Amino acid sequence: MTIHQLHYVITISETGSFNKAAEILYVAQPSLTSSIKELEKELGISIFHRSGRGVTLTNDGVEFVLYARQLYQQYESLMQKYGKMGTLKKKFGISTQHYSFAVKSFVEMVKKFNTAEYEFAIRETKTRDIIDDVSTGKSEIGIIYLSNFNRMAITKLLHTKDLEFHELTACEAYVYLWKGHPLASCKSIRFEQLNEYPCLSFEQGDNSSFYFAEEILSTNEYARTIKANDRATMLNLMIGLNGYTLCSGIICEELNGSDYIAVPFEHENLESADRMVIGYITRKNMPLSRMGALYIDEIKQYLDEYHKPAEA
Repeated sequence: MTIHQLHYVITISETGSFNKAAEILYVAQPSLTSSIKELEKELGISIFHRSGRGVTLTNDGVEFVLYARQLYQQYESLMQKYGKMGTLKKKFGISTQHYSFAVKSFVEMVKKFNTAEYEFAIRETKTRDIIDDVSTGKSEIGIIYLSNFNRMAITKLLHTKDLEFHELTACEAYVYLWKGHPLASCKSIRFEQLNEYPCLSFEQGDNSSFYFAEEILSTNEYARTIKANDRATMLNLMIGLNGYTLCSGIICEELNGSDYIAVPFEHENLESADRMVIGYITRKNMPLSRMGALYIDEIKQYLDEYHKPAEA
């Protein structure tokens, strides 16, 4: 059974004539008749009852045409979207941990394209979801970080998903809080200074391993903790509750506002210091699309500008 044969059956049922159907379909009448006979033989039923007054559907034919119309309509919908003259938009999506620089770079990349011709998506989500999104092709790129603590577990998971990690930058831990926080004026902050303030972290799901935590030093014993699902809520909790989070220190004021600062986190000793290595994940041996390459270029450019020493 072919799509052409379904189209033939539908047209014949609508015209009530092999001759008229052949004219509409631009098919020779003997070829049309032969194709229908082959279909009936394959199915083991008679679709049409032929008489001197034309053709009508048999009982089996009525039921068959019902399904044939459904299938052919789906085929036409596919062709309208994916065919040479289709209206399908090119798609590009990323999934990322809650990094404002990742969003800023996405914005700059999108500006280079006509959004009427492309379908873009950015998902700030859980670490496990980022990995799954890239693995299934939902997103082309995922932005995550590795550290001494989570590297083995995350790398093993990436390997099983046939994904690879590409480093973008490495950075020390910072305490992220609002400018009105009692510790905001400190040149650096030690862990014990944070005891009376709630530690804010992004929720990773009820059964998620702590290896998926978005914040570095997630295994420390925090006296007070509050979880949030989005960056806006996190920022509000920083102001309302004098909360803080541990982050990379790479902050985009254009998106987060200028009411927040990142203060260096002071480790008890240099040996305990753990660096965040931020990078992007892709499917193995899968070259980046034009949009993907431009997006990574935007991130690298942003990070280069961010790390440039301030002019005196």
